[in-house]
Amino acid sequence: MDFWTIALMIIGVVLLVAGAEILVRGASHLATAVGIPPLIVGLTVVSFGTSSPELAVAVQAAFSGEADITIGNVVGSNIFNILVILGLSAVITPLVVSRQLVRFDVPLMIGISFLLLLLASDGVIDRIDGLILFAGIVGYIAWSIYQGRREPPLTDAQGEPPPALTTWTLAKDLAMLVGGIVLLMIGSQWMVDGAVAIAEALGISSLIIGLTVIAAGTSLPEVATSLVAAIRGQNDIAVGNAVGSNIFNILAIVGLTALLAPDGIAVSAKALQFDIPFMIAVAIACLPIFFTGYRISRWEGWLFIGYYIVYTMMLILEATGHEALSSFQTIFWFISPIIAITLVILALRMFWLEQQAKQNEQIS
Repeated sequence: MDFWTIALMIIGVVLLVAGAEILVRGASHLATAVGIPPLIVGLTVVSFGTSSPELAVAVQAAFSGEADITIGNVVGSNIFNILVILGLSAVITPLVVSRQLVRFDVPLMIGISFLLLLLASDGVIDRIDGLILFAGIVGYIAWSIYQGRREPPLTDAQGEPPPALTTWTLAKDLAMLVGGIVLLMIGSQWMVDGAVAIAEALGISSLIIGLTVIAAGTSLPEVATSLVAAIRGQNDIAVGNAVGSNIFNILAIVGLTALLAPDGIAVSAKALQFDIPFMIAVAIACLPIFFTGYRISRWEGWLFIGYYIVYTMMLILEATGHEALSSFQTIFWFISPIIAITLVILALRMFWLEQQAKQNEQIS
């Protein structure tokens, strides 16, 4: 480990932060200027842009004849996006969740997660499966644009219409979008390379590196973007980025890779039995949490982060064949239903209170 390794990692972090700041600024300005709600921008432009590292890895793997790694990349990234990105964002500041997100986008994320499990149930995602998935992302983008056009015109903090869009402002905002994405891609790659080199120099095994640094590496752009958006109060971009990235990962990345790979995408038995079901469970966990007041509170953010730590520990214990795995799994599967039931009860209570409030308004 030398000076340049440490410098590379530090520069990578700086580029990540700068890229996220530029991307969020450009996206929010563009949304206001063209009258598109920030949620739609977060679900499409921002989330697709920050998912570009996953897409690059998947396509490269397809041409290298190693398309089977795509599933691990996508599933791991989707779990990371919800548990870590939304968790950290909520810890920084409680996130207000759009009702549209709860009513459509999160159920869609859950639905396509089940679809992925169904298409992969025979051990391979072939080109027909890929065509189905890729058609889904085309339809989703078209619906998002249509939905955005139906929203009422945006106004600024004083309730005034936004300034007229000029060629200069459009070019500037688009340049910020593209520049932010480029900086995120470069910064994430340099940070991962530096972190791997430092971990190896410290004697950390390649297994641990693969399960932690590399698994989260392609999600670093989403992390930086959502955290900066949360700090700047752009909640729709912060939450929409994570949910939109998950939708993009399954429909676009898996779909496109399956279309390009000569033999499709191989899906291991372990992925079918544990990793994909866990991804589905994480997606489902969003609904009751989002329904509790249409916000993600700090304690819910810590709950997400805790679950990711437990998941990573289970992966490490399983990979190393540690004797503590059995006891750890028993405790995990005992506690999880209790937490799930508690969240469902909280969601039902919130729904009942809302209905009571509506009835009281009608009576008065």
